[in-house]
Amino acid sequence: MKIKNILEAKGHNVETIVPHAPVTTAIHRLVTAGIGALVVTSDGATVLGVIAERDVMSALSRHGAAALDRRVCDVMSTGVSTGTADARVTEVMADMTRRHQRDLPVVEHGKLAGIVSVGDLVKNHLNELELEADVRRDAYVARRFAHR
Repeated sequence: MKIKNILEAKGHNVETIVPHAPVTTAIHRLVTAGIGALVVTSDGATVLGVIAERDVMSALSRHGAAALDRRVCDVMSTGVSTGTADARVTEVMADMTRRHQRDLPVVEHGKLAGIVSVGDLVKNHLNELELEADVRRDAYVARRFAHR
C-alpha cells in the first residue's frame, strides 16, 4: 500500500501556520483542530518545518512562560523529513520510527499535498491486518464446507 491510498481515505487537507505567527496561535490551532502538528509554510506549498506539541513543550522547558511570547519559527522543528504519495507505507513507517517523527508532510511536485501521522499509519496497518484475518477465516470456512 502507498501513502496516496491513506491520503485518498483521509483527505489532502493540511493545517498550516505561517512562521511569524505567535506560539500561542499555534497552540490554539492544535487544540481546536485536535491535531498534533501544524506544517509551517509561508506560501501554503513549501514546507519550512513543523510545529508539534513536542516543540511547544520543549520550548516551555527551555524558556519557561516566555516561550509563549515567541514566534513559531523560533520553536518549530526544521529539516523535517517529507514523503511522497507514491512512497510505500511500510517504508514510511520505518523511516518515521527511525527519526522519531510523528507527522510526515507529503510533498508532490515541490508542493505540500497532505500529511500523515503515525496514527494514520497504524490505523491503516490495523485495517490491513483485519482484512487479512477476515480473508484467512473465510478461506478456512470455505475449505471446511468444501470437504463435507
